[in-house]
Amino acid sequence: MKQAKALAILKSGRNVFLTGSAGTGKTYVLNQYIEYLRNRKIPVAITASTGIAATHMNGQTIHSWCGMGVRDSINGPAIKRLLDKKYLQKNITNAKVLIIDEISMLHRRQLDMVNEILQVFRQNREPFGGIQVVLSGDFFQLPPVTRNEETNREKFCFMSSSWMDANMMICYLHEQYRQTDNQLNEILNEIRSGSVTAKSEKALEEAMYNRFKVQPTRLYSHNMDVDRINQQELESVAGEPETYESLTKGNEALVDMLKKSVLAPDVLDLKEGCRVMFVKNNYDKYVMNGTLGTVRGYDDETGFPVVETDSGNMVLAEPEVWSMEDEKGKTLASLKQVPLRLAWAITVHKSQGMTLDSAEIDLTKTFEKGQGYVALSRLKHIDGLRLLGYNSIALEVDDLAMKADSRFQQLSESADSEFEFDILEKDAELFVIKSGGLVSEKEISKHIKKKEAKIKGLSTFDQTLDLYNSGKGIDEISEIRGLKTSTIINHLVRFKNAGKELDLSRLEGTLKNEKKIRKAYEEVILDPANFQEDGKSIRLKVLFDSLEGKVSYDDLHLFQLLKD
Repeated sequence: MKQAKALAILKSGRNVFLTGSAGTGKTYVLNQYIEYLRNRKIPVAITASTGIAATHMNGQTIHSWCGMGVRDSINGPAIKRLLDKKYLQKNITNAKVLIIDEISMLHRRQLDMVNEILQVFRQNREPFGGIQVVLSGDFFQLPPVTRNEETNREKFCFMSSSWMDANMMICYLHEQYRQTDNQLNEILNEIRSGSVTAKSEKALEEAMYNRFKVQPTRLYSHNMDVDRINQQELESVAGEPETYESLTKGNEALVDMLKKSVLAPDVLDLKEGCRVMFVKNNYDKYVMNGTLGTVRGYDDETGFPVVETDSGNMVLAEPEVWSMEDEKGKTLASLKQVPLRLAWAITVHKSQGMTLDSAEIDLTKTFEKGQGYVALSRLKHIDGLRLLGYNSIALEVDDLAMKADSRFQQLSESADSEFEFDILEKDAELFVIKSGGLVSEKEISKHIKKKEAKIKGLSTFDQTLDLYNSGKGIDEISEIRGLKTSTIINHLVRFKNAGKELDLSRLEGTLKNEKKIRKAYEEVILDPANFQEDGKSIRLKVLFDSLEGKVSYDDLHLFQLLKD
């Protein structure tokens, strides 16, 4: 099925299982649908089976969203206790659409629990309480983690009663957007079919001799190997490390979950010359989640690392924000950090969702079917692979997953031929009406313009001023506009210098280490060389260095705004 048809089926309001091999654009289609829903003011809950997958889409885990947590089962009294939680009431009763990404790692019992919780909260015995459910993933990816020896028949959620009752429409994407190499794509398809040919095995063995000018990221099955390699390599690089600590806000439990899930570490130690990987997409800077590079220095103004990517681009790695949002797009928790991690090595598990130009992969300790497939499918072409070796199960996938996948393809073909676009468009309009969303193009356009007004305006500065005067805080404006906090503060400094009325009293008490900063400031202003070319503003790098890097640049920018 093509992406356009899958998107049309999603819009029709049917329950959907969106699947396909790695690189076919499942996340892209989901993001298109989420934007469509939000443009029509239809509340959508964005969740995933794991924290890593959830942060890829600014969502939260399904376990947190519905309140089931880490339970293996749930009964009436337990659900009754959940009913007392107002935030769960709000989550579940407001949502019109529930998305669960990386569904392969959700246990069948857990999907049944989600179904039961939604039915009770919504007082509706229809599957999942009557809301649209969209499940996305690929059952050739890693299966659910369990505490006991269960077969995948006992684990896979497509074997659950709630899956059967929901009458899932299967949308199986086939067009490949990641693998540009037919040979690698052929190998991956053979792994999926359970019949790797001698020709493909020979190609993999030949990949053991591939060499690269720059050391690629190494993928290992175990954390112990990854941590050991990264630490050894960092210590071998000369010089003292620069340290970047994450900034967080929001619900404490969700913040902890973000810290465990986001691929950027809570504390990031870097040295000039160290190998790094970008861990968030930034299309404006031509970097993706998985882009590799080398730290070449640090920006004089901000102190943030400058990375030369393997393609030769020089990129300033400024902090990015990861967040968990509710069904209306409101931020529940956020984490801000330089979007890098050490990239000499990474686990296969944490590589899910990444696209790598090259990788050195060790599959000799593969302990679970599907790990080899996940690792190899991160790459675009076989020339980017150096395979250190593989064991007997590295190229295997689960038998049940293979049978189910074949059936999913058949059902998808049937759905593709059964539904024409004009029928789906009519159903989509009915679903929007049923969900209480905006129908008329005039209303939709007005709502979109209102949203865009938060991002666009007569000028970038006026936009910041309007948001600030509306009562929003600096962090809120930063998230709405997608700009770093220091940029927002500098906009306010500009207005202050221009004599605009600003209620700076709202910011009293928000500046950390004010006395320490002011003392250092009074010392550095004595030297004219510490001023910028305008002769009025201090070079913040000088102030940062005088404080030995113990105060963040955000606080220095805030001091610049409040110092008078």
